[in-house]
Amino acid sequence: MSIIPNNSAAASAKTNWGEPPQLTRSIERFLTQSSQKRAQGNPEPAVDAIELGSNDYLCLHGHPAITEAQIATLKGGGDDIYMSAAFLSESTMQRSIELKIAAFLGAEDAVLCQSGWCANVGLMQAITDQDTHVYMDQFAHAAMWDGAQSTGAAVHPFRNNDPRHLERLIKQHGVGVVVVSAAYPGNGVTCPLVDMTDVAVQHKCELVVDESHTIGIYGRQGAGLVSALGLADKVNYRSFSLSKALVTRAGMVTGPARIMDFFRYEARPAIFSSAVLQYEIAGLGAALNVIQEEDWRRERLRGNIRSLRTQLAGSDFDVSPDGSQIIPIFTGSAPDAAELCAALERAGLLGTVIRFPENSDHASFVRLLVNSSLTEEDIQQAVAICTRVRDALLRVKRA
Repeated sequence: MSIIPNNSAAASAKTNWGEPPQLTRSIERFLTQSSQKRAQGNPEPAVDAIELGSNDYLCLHGHPAITEAQIATLKGGGDDIYMSAAFLSESTMQRSIELKIAAFLGAEDAVLCQSGWCANVGLMQAITDQDTHVYMDQFAHAAMWDGAQSTGAAVHPFRNNDPRHLERLIKQHGVGVVVVSAAYPGNGVTCPLVDMTDVAVQHKCELVVDESHTIGIYGRQGAGLVSALGLADKVNYRSFSLSKALVTRAGMVTGPARIMDFFRYEARPAIFSSAVLQYEIAGLGAALNVIQEEDWRRERLRGNIRSLRTQLAGSDFDVSPDGSQIIPIFTGSAPDAAELCAALERAGLLGTVIRFPENSDHASFVRLLVNSSLTEEDIQQAVAICTRVRDALLRVKRA
């Protein structure tokens, strides 16, 4: 049974108990979106549905090397420490994997965090305060915004991937911290990192790059877009979720050793959350080995990205043949996105709806995420499903 009331009488009764007006508005908005989703039904996708909704881009889930490392650690009865990582010694498994990832990415040091969210929030808390100007790409991850706002920093949003707008703001407000994502999950585009880095360096700003959707995918052995572009010595900090290509429940921050050590004892998520467990760290270490050694996964992923993007563009979808593994099918409104996603599921294609709060209600879309396991037959079938469903929905709307 749902604990959230789904009728106006229940909502009104709740309000009579003293529910704050702003909470009432938020709940009513949620209920409206939920009713839209229920109106589409809860389709049961076909058993052989094509999976295009997972962040497991390299299809490492269930990889024997990863599961065996996790099982061995669990069976070994390791000395897990159920406390903040701030109390861990230099000889722990966590410290070993931090140093390994730092070396892999060409950084001085790295800090393992409980999640990508904790990594982003904690980083902004460590490097900003009320006197800091933060220049935030409008599509930067919500955790970056929350982290900067929690310190009282002056946050100046700039247009997505617009280095000239960024430069105008820096000239207006002064030196600060620039925050971008290497690839944006909200629209599937990659960042013009060379141009952004040039602006940051020219104006003596520190640069933070969220590489959640590019680590493992780009660069030699999957070292990320920053490394692929030769910018490792110009980007001050990188943060990323490990629950994407590395299929691990954790996050990571890299940067100068002096500041990373400060991060461990200053960022609230680092201090006030328990450390990542050892079996998870063992899985991460094995996953890192796999992405470095099995380059064929990246090659197949790149081929699949090109193929799906090209074929969708050829079927009159607003999709660029060039771009990341994140492909948006724009619909405009949230109800239209929910309707399209439900229809695709019924037809045997699994995507995800992106709408408020990820995007505005008028910029909603169905997101397709390409992975390395897709065959050319899968891709052709996915394009056929998208085309057939789109045309059917258009006929209904015109009727």
